[in-house]
Amino acid sequence: MASLGATASIYSEDHRITYYECDRTGRATLATLIDIAILASEDQSDALGLTTEFVQSHGVGWVVTQYAIDITRMPRQDETVTIAVRGSAYNPYFAFREFWISDAAGKQLAYITSIWVTMSQSTRKIVKILPALVAPYHSEQTKRIPRLPRPISFEPTTTTISKPYQVRFFDIDPNRHVNNAHYFDWLLDTLPADFLLQHDLLHVDVRYENEVQYGHTVEAKANILATDQPDQVKTSHLIQVGDEKCCEVTILWRTLAEPIQ
Repeated sequence: MASLGATASIYSEDHRITYYECDRTGRATLATLIDIAILASEDQSDALGLTTEFVQSHGVGWVVTQYAIDITRMPRQDETVTIAVRGSAYNPYFAFREFWISDAAGKQLAYITSIWVTMSQSTRKIVKILPALVAPYHSEQTKRIPRLPRPISFEPTTTTISKPYQVRFFDIDPNRHVNNAHYFDWLLDTLPADFLLQHDLLHVDVRYENEVQYGHTVEAKANILATDQPDQVKTSHLIQVGDEKCCEVTILWRTLAEPIQ
């Protein structure tokens, strides 16, 4: 995978983490991590002439279907980070995009891989990727793009935590679907505050399956699972509307020696 997309254009920009992008611990939220990565991706696209308006003029929009996120450390309030992004490869239906988030010393804080598709704005169905929408990235055209890990299949238990959330008008982005970063707020808010204060994020696997739309009431569910490592714990998450599965997520956490106050 190291050589995949070696000729693809890499774009980078700096971002200062603000107080409103952090939780009570002063750490950036997982939603913030995705938001600043997607902002850099959109800035790269704009610089290449692939604006939202240009993409939508072809009757489609880009939609993410999977993320795999490795986290060394979450950025903190007032820290300036550098986000680098590369559209590494694509085939007729899927595009593979990578993100690197580093601190001021150049140390990698997070590495994100993702799979994207183009969706028809009229039918809301996945359609073939138009060459005009990927050519400026100099992405590698390939028959097979890397497969990302699938989250654990969610299984309800007697200890499953569940919360409902109403999808608001302000959750909808210009692609006319729920901003995918909002899912992380729903997912993590389901976990108890004590848990969030006692654990650091290590790895996140995300798979989106069906769209959540304005007016829907989603049910966010979570299971807290043991691992074979004494200082780690895993959580399994599900977002659903009625009986329809919309998003599954698996998160690996590191247990802190001392809880954050």
